Amino acid sequence: MAENIRIISPRGEGVRRFLNPLRIGAHLWQHRDLIRQLTRREVVGRYKGSVIGMGWSLIQPVVMLGVYTFVFSVIFKARWGVQADEGRFAFALALFSGLVTFGVFSEVANSAPSLVLGNANYVKKVVFPLEILPLVRLLSALANALTSLAVLFAGILISGHGLHWTALLFPLVWLPMLLFTLGCGYVLASLGVFVRDMGTLVGVATTMLFFLTPIFYPLSAVPAELRFLCRINPLAVFVEDARRVLLWGLAPEWGWFFAGVAVSAATLFGGFLWFMKSKKAFADVI
Repeated sequence: MAENIRIISPRGEGVRRFLNPLRIGAHLWQHRDLIRQLTRREVVGRYKGSVIGMGWSLIQPVVMLGVYTFVFSVIFKARWGVQADEGRFAFALALFSGLVTFGVFSEVANSAPSLVLGNANYVKKVVFPLEILPLVRLLSALANALTSLAVLFAGILISGHGLHWTALLFPLVWLPMLLFTLGCGYVLASLGVFVRDMGTLVGVATTMLFFLTPIFYPLSAVPAELRFLCRINPLAVFVEDARRVLLWGLAPEWGWFFAGVAVSAATLFGGFLWFMKSKKAFADVI
């Protein structure tokens, strides 16, 4: 499967040269053609063999948004309580935006422990830049999320409120989420090689994070004395900021936003260094 992929042999793979963060980006950019090929193959392969094919990437979020709208706005009559003129459809949109944001992290984190193990042929037989695997998985998850975002945007327009100008800030508030997710992906992909129970542990951890992140409830619903503990969860910041700019026409809470950027950058930097340091031992373990 790797015979049709052009591989650039790594030079100077010492971890020390990546202490300059700019070199991390330059190193990954060097393999951009390979990253593009693998991402495309993964996105297409997700629906390979199915009758509807990539149409599922559109059908699934539309169906789920319809289900959330019916369950929460019709049966539970739930309200988010942020806007005075909040309609019945608004809670489903707030819930759906949180699910899409968390879903990118969850997809990468849950699959990361098996990334290297699932590509053992690249470790043993081919001079292959293993560090692109978490990035490929992130780009694949992002491509899948873009369809859900299109459904979310359509839902906002259908609701009658229209898009606020703050929607232009959406890529900005998602950027630290993507950096944080990639950093976690590097750490978990490396640990998955040495600790075979890591996949199960991550599955439990992401389930806990799912309920500890304000996805089904607003942050204001958390008791005041516990709200700070919820705030230090970077995913809570990312989810709340996505809602603020897309649904409520509010700017991000800049203090927490920049704190999230700092945590995300540190996670990516440390995760990449850890991966590059530990990958020398992958062949001995697999």
